[in-house]
Amino acid sequence: MKRRKFLKGTLAFGLGLAIFPQLSFQGSNSAILYDELIGKGNPDLYGNGYKLRREAYDSFLEMSKEALKSDIIIQVVSSYRSFAHQNRIWERKYKQNINNGLSPQESIKKIIEYSTIPGTSRHHWATDIDLIDGNVSQPSNVLNPKHFDGNGCFSKFKIWMDEHANTFGFYLVYTNEANRKGFKYEPWHYSYKPLSQGYLQAYQKLDLRDIIISEQLIGCDHFSEEFITNYQHENILDINPELL
Repeated sequence: MKRRKFLKGTLAFGLGLAIFPQLSFQGSNSAILYDELIGKGNPDLYGNGYKLRREAYDSFLEMSKEALKSDIIIQVVSSYRSFAHQNRIWERKYKQNINNGLSPQESIKKIIEYSTIPGTSRHHWATDIDLIDGNVSQPSNVLNPKHFDGNGCFSKFKIWMDEHANTFGFYLVYTNEANRKGFKYEPWHYSYKPLSQGYLQAYQKLDLRDIIISEQLIGCDHFSEEFITNYQHENILDINPELL
């Protein structure tokens, strides 16, 4: 390439970055804004009764269509959650536990068996969904692991997902591996890997302590340095290794 042509192309690209700075991050993890990583962004979302990013939404529709051939109606229980939504869950559970006589530390420990600290949820990314089979009689508490294994009402759904979900880019996040730490087994929680893997990589560049402290979450005074470090290694990163 001639030097003049190269310089012309470089200047045009630089002008593009000046006008549209987001172009500078296309194809890299830094394209993902901080607010979107912690659930305070305004992403374009798709879905009827649920919310996913476009690529995840398109793949979910294909997976749902395929599941229908096996008389399985994939139903979304939960999808995108904003920071405010997750914070309401956190505060409700925290106050309930305190009212039931638990100490702040005990309350926090109980909450993070299944629920994330606001600002740390994978559901903030609009790549993750909680799923059940809508074609069977629904139990009172649908998100219970016993419903997905053995003779549980969602066992057929789980078997089908184990066989087919990865084909469509969806992977179980919190597996039942014996040595896994962090959140308990969630046979309903799937993540769209082609997008969420990049989000996780970008998220790891953030300072988790800064997020927690700056947001002044209820109970955060009881988050020790050790707790935050363990939470990052166990709850955020000790997941299905195929998603790392």
